[in-house]
Amino acid sequence: MNSAILEPQTEVQNHDQTNNFQAEPAILVTPTGLPLVADVHFNDFNISDSLKNRLANAGFTLPTPVQAKAIPPALEGADILATASTGTGKTLSFLIPMIERMDANSVPSTKGKRGPIRALILLPTRELAMQVLEAYGKLVPNAKNDAVLVCGGLSENNQLDQLDRGPRLVVATPGRLEDFLRRRSVNINSVEMLVLDEVDRMLDMGFLPAIRRIVGALPKTRQTMCYSATLDANIREIVKDYVSKPVRIEIGTTSKPSDRVELRVFTVMQDQKLGLLDQMLREEEGTFLVFSRTKHGADRISKKLEKLGHDADVIHGDRSQSQRTAALKGFQNGKHRVLVATDVAARGIDVNDIAHVVNYDLPNASDDFVHRIGRTGRAGKKGVATTFVMPQEKSDARKLERELKIKFEWREADKNLEKELRNQPVDTNKGQDLMQMETRSWKGNDPVTAMTPNASPYKAAANNGGFRNRGSNGGGGGFAGNRNGGGGRPGANGRSNSSRPGSSRSGPARRGQ
Repeated sequence: MNSAILEPQTEVQNHDQTNNFQAEPAILVTPTGLPLVADVHFNDFNISDSLKNRLANAGFTLPTPVQAKAIPPALEGADILATASTGTGKTLSFLIPMIERMDANSVPSTKGKRGPIRALILLPTRELAMQVLEAYGKLVPNAKNDAVLVCGGLSENNQLDQLDRGPRLVVATPGRLEDFLRRRSVNINSVEMLVLDEVDRMLDMGFLPAIRRIVGALPKTRQTMCYSATLDANIREIVKDYVSKPVRIEIGTTSKPSDRVELRVFTVMQDQKLGLLDQMLREEEGTFLVFSRTKHGADRISKKLEKLGHDADVIHGDRSQSQRTAALKGFQNGKHRVLVATDVAARGIDVNDIAHVVNYDLPNASDDFVHRIGRTGRAGKKGVATTFVMPQEKSDARKLERELKIKFEWREADKNLEKELRNQPVDTNKGQDLMQMETRSWKGNDPVTAMTPNASPYKAAANNGGFRNRGSNGGGGGFAGNRNGGGGRPGANGRSNSSRPGSSRSGPARRGQ
C-alpha cells in the first residue's frame, strides 16, 4: 500500500464539517519519490496498540495524504466521500477504520452458528478485490477464515463454502454478489460498514443496477465510505443516496494526467502501428503497457509481438482468472516486458515501474485516457505515454487536448515503417500445403492467411504475422471519424471492421473486457 504516489505539492482538503486538521500537514517525499505526510504517523491515530504493531510489522509508519485525511473521521464513524485515484493509498484509508471497529466491538456469541458479515467492500474488478484482500491479510491474523473474496471467474462452490464459515468481511464485485443475494446464498443484513471503491469505474461498467439492489439489502444504519477518481454531477447524484453528511476529501487533481508523464502522439497508418510499436520496443528501455480497444485486438497484438521476438502477455476478460493472475505476475516480476490489456481488465493493474504506456487504439473517453496513462509516472518517477492516432482520428485527439487541458507532443511516424499484413487472401494455386495454414479463432473480418514455414517476420507478403512493403488499408482495427457510432474502415468483405458503441454509465454491464 505504501507504493502509493501523489504529487508533493498536492492540495489536501477536508469538508467544513470536521475540524480535525486546522493546518495542512507537510508532505514528505522519500528518496524513492513516495509522498507521505511528514508530521503525522500511524501511531498518532486513535487505534489499538495491537493494530499499531501490525502496521509497523507490515512496514507502515507514515501515512499518505488520503490516509491522513480519511482515517481520523472514519474512526469516529463518519461517512466518507473521497476523490482519490488508484495509487494514492486509499485501501489502507478504509481498511484501518474497518479493522479497528470490528476488533473493538465484538459481536455476541452465535453459539455454534456462523457469525454475521459485518463489513462489505465493493470493487469493479476481481484483480482489485484480490489486492484489497491481500492488504487485509497483512494486517489481520487468521485473515483466511475472516474474509472472503466473492467474484466471478473463481470457484462458486468454494466461495459459498467460505461464506458458510461466517467471515466478518466480504470483498466482492457487484455481479457475483448480486447473484448470491438473488439465490439467498448470502446474508448481508448485519453489515455495519460499506465501502464503494472506484465508484466511477463501477458505473462505467454498468454495475449501477446491481449496486442499488445490494445497498437495498443492507441496514439503513451503517457507515459508508465512497471513493472515486472523478466526482461529476452524475456520480454525485448517485452517491448522495448512500452517504449521510459525509466528510468530503479531495486528493490531487484526478481529472487530468500527472505532470510527470510525457505525452506523445504519433500520427500513423493502421497497418504501420505494429511496426511503430516494434520500433519503440527496440529503441527505448523499460516496460510497456499497451492498450487495445478490443479483446481480439489485444490477443492479436500480443501474438504478433511475440513473433517479432518480444516477451509479451495479454490480460482481458475472456482469459481465465489463473491466466490473468499469471500475466500480471509475469509483468510485475519482469518475465514479460510487454503487457497488452483492455480498459476494464487494466483496472486491476497496480504496478509502479511501468516506463511506457502505449494507446495502440484511442480510448473511448477522456477519463479512460487519464486512467490509462496514470499507470506510468508513479512513485516519483517519470513516464512516457504514447498515443497512436490515424489521420482520420486527429480531431478526436485534439478533442482530448481541449477536454483535459493538456498539450500533446505531436510526431509523424516514419513513412518507411514496415506495413502489417492482415487481409491477404489465400492463393491456393501456389501449391502450398493447406495443412500448414494458420488455424485460429478470430472475430471480425480478418481472412485467414497462409503461412510460409521458417519465414522471417519482416519478409514481404509471406508470413501472416509479419509485414509487407506494398501499401494497404490494413483492414480492421481503426475507426474513421465517428467515435461513438462505428464508422470503421471497410474490410475485405465490404463490412466495417470496427465499431465503437457509445457508453452509458447506467447502461448494461460491459462484460468480459
